[in-house]
Amino acid sequence: MKHALSVTRSENFAAWYQDVIAEAEMAEESGVRGCMVIKPWGYGIWERIQKLMDARIKAAGVDNCYFPLFIPLSYFAKEAEHVDGFAKEMAVVTHHRLIQDGKGGLVPDPEAKLEEPLIVRPTSETVIGQAMSRWVQSWRDLPLLTNQWANVVRWEMRTRMFLRTSEFLWQEGHTAHADRADAMTETLRALEMYRAHAEDDLAMPVIAGEKPENERFPGAVATYSIEAMMQDGKALQAGTSHYLGTGFAEAAGIRYQDKEGGQQLCHTTSWGVSTRLIGGVIMTHGDDDGLRVPPRIAPQQIVILPMLRDDDGDEALLAYCEDLRKALAAQSALGEPIRVLLDKRAGKATQKRWAWVKKGVPLILEIGGRDAAGGQVSVLRRDRLYRPDGKVNFIGQDKAEFLGQAASELEDIQASLFAEAAARRDAEIHREVTDLAGLEAFFAEDRKHPGWVELAWSRPTGAALEGVVQKLKALKLTVRNTPMNDAPVSGTCPFTGEPAVERIYVARAY
Repeated sequence: MKHALSVTRSENFAAWYQDVIAEAEMAEESGVRGCMVIKPWGYGIWERIQKLMDARIKAAGVDNCYFPLFIPLSYFAKEAEHVDGFAKEMAVVTHHRLIQDGKGGLVPDPEAKLEEPLIVRPTSETVIGQAMSRWVQSWRDLPLLTNQWANVVRWEMRTRMFLRTSEFLWQEGHTAHADRADAMTETLRALEMYRAHAEDDLAMPVIAGEKPENERFPGAVATYSIEAMMQDGKALQAGTSHYLGTGFAEAAGIRYQDKEGGQQLCHTTSWGVSTRLIGGVIMTHGDDDGLRVPPRIAPQQIVILPMLRDDDGDEALLAYCEDLRKALAAQSALGEPIRVLLDKRAGKATQKRWAWVKKGVPLILEIGGRDAAGGQVSVLRRDRLYRPDGKVNFIGQDKAEFLGQAASELEDIQASLFAEAAARRDAEIHREVTDLAGLEAFFAEDRKHPGWVELAWSRPTGAALEGVVQKLKALKLTVRNTPMNDAPVSGTCPFTGEPAVERIYVARAY
């Protein structure tokens, strides 16, 4: 069967991923290494993710704010462990002016060197901590719940659009609390928020759990993540939530006067998701014809394509299509008005159809003159693109009948994409491996989609954990997380020989 993309997932998954981005017109290279131009369709998906996530954030009583892009180096110097985790990725501003070099070019003016270098925001714990030290004075000021939508810069060596870029967009929540219990409640609330967003909005099944000690955010006491399985069997860390203890508060001076008049350090948290989620959507739902966008995050849920002939019949056809668009836009699906576009651009209907197929719009309606005259529509569901005989699966329906079920069709597509991804993930979680030799043999096999291995885990720390990390590194594997609310476990850890206390997932990852 011939597909819309030039490369299939089975031929070359990495090349397929890049082809989806290009053909769906989601993003393109910017001319700056590791930075991308996000095009309207890609940014439209981000806007939908942002809108749905922002509603969840605000529903938890968190207020949005904004902090500077530039952070004084001295702020980072106060938090040695945190800085060490990001030092190699920091972009640094050292001058505030350029001058002519006498050769037709520009160079930094030696006389414009900054007294203190500025770091281009890699994350905002330090600058927000300084603000919190001013905003928090009394127990009455707690909890302090803030979030910002922003861009950050981390100077990545190996980049891939949406998944790992030098500049990316995200939200970062930062909160301060009176005690550990309240901060942990917030940390786990954010984790659950991310799980619900991934599964309910992105139709992307995830496993929420705690990261091992070596995978913690620099300076954190505990880090939690949601992990998603991509179609090639690799894991994608799709969101993180961190309990930071009092270390950041001590460095920034975030203290409060308790009810007895004493001075106490705040317990802080941070949590975030980024445009990496778009990469996860591509690799979870895409097929060999392009992207498939879950209706909740689709910029347009339905696209109407009139089959224009550049003759006298076009006016009546467009009027019919416009009536259909208005009728659909007046309905709601998945809790919001249906987003519907009438594509009146010049061009062949088949070319426009395949352009929207590659973009992954959930429902495509092709309307010809006969359809309009007979009160009909031809409906194509993006998640059911082909018939068993390989032909495009257009279904002719009465207009009124389609209008009566359009909302339920979108809801069904949302559920269908999630069910498909969940079934694929569950089939690729392997529990038959019980020792290190078995783990090595499992991933040594020529598997295009190796999936994840679930293992018993003794929760080693320190030198014992470092030994495990090195063994896994040799196999190009990492521990993803320990699932939350896991069932009781027995047996021994294959890495340490100690009694198991929990389960972990081991996988190759992005």
